[in-house]
Amino acid sequence: MTWHVAEDDLRAYVRGELAPPLLWSADTHLAACADCRALLAEAWDPVALDAAWERLDAELDAPRPSLFERLLVRLGMADHTARLLAATPVLRRSWLTAVVSLLAVSVLTARSGHSTTAFLAVAPLLPLAGVALSYGPVLDPTHEMAVVSPMHGFRLLMIRTVAVLVAVLGLSGAAALALPAYGLDALGWLLPALALTATGLALTPRLGPVLAPSVTGGAWVALLLAAHAYRTGADQVLVPFTAAGQGVAAAVAVLAAGLLLLVRDRFDLSPSGAR
Repeated sequence: MTWHVAEDDLRAYVRGELAPPLLWSADTHLAACADCRALLAEAWDPVALDAAWERLDAELDAPRPSLFERLLVRLGMADHTARLLAATPVLRRSWLTAVVSLLAVSVLTARSGHSTTAFLAVAPLLPLAGVALSYGPVLDPTHEMAVVSPMHGFRLLMIRTVAVLVAVLGLSGAAALALPAYGLDALGWLLPALALTATGLALTPRLGPVLAPSVTGGAWVALLLAAHAYRTGADQVLVPFTAAGQGVAAAVAVLAAGLLLLVRDRFDLSPSGAR
């Protein structure tokens, strides 16, 4: 090899000041020439070299943000908030796939000639389960990261709750649209879903993030079984999905939301709670 990179060009290369096309020629030549690489090592400032390696290590060790996280940051959300939200377990593909599958089975059951009872009974439980799986030391694999984050526990809870509600209620709403023959009756799950979710959250500081949604969901199932046992006709709508039942669900949602605001500080203090 008769041509070598000039020493002045090597120094400019080290400083990052060598411009194309000399830069491209130097890159190609250095890959094949041990003598020029040795001169390059002598010309390199050891302090700058160590700093460059540190930057490279930091770049390689830094977690790669997901597409969802990058979208949240682009929309103006703080980096640490976007990271905590993107780490919400129930926003993973496996959970959303399970939700879609369950809703699809319920919709197919209703469209095959059966009533919408199965769909209306299952849909309110999905956001309750989603919020329960998104918060607390038992079920949330990112709980340690949430504990050390510079964020009030109640605020994190609300952020993740909104994310879960948007995802699950959106899927449930799309499933309800697949039942046009039932009209507005297919939306009878919405107020019970909000009531169950708010009640489960309000009970969490006292009962814990596992028992609270379990008790709430169990009470919903018991209510449906009782309503089914006491209805007089096979085609009669269950009481929770009548106008009166919807009014009660709305009232429960409001009362539970008020109780949740009263106990919001306990999400940081409760030993058995979510924090």
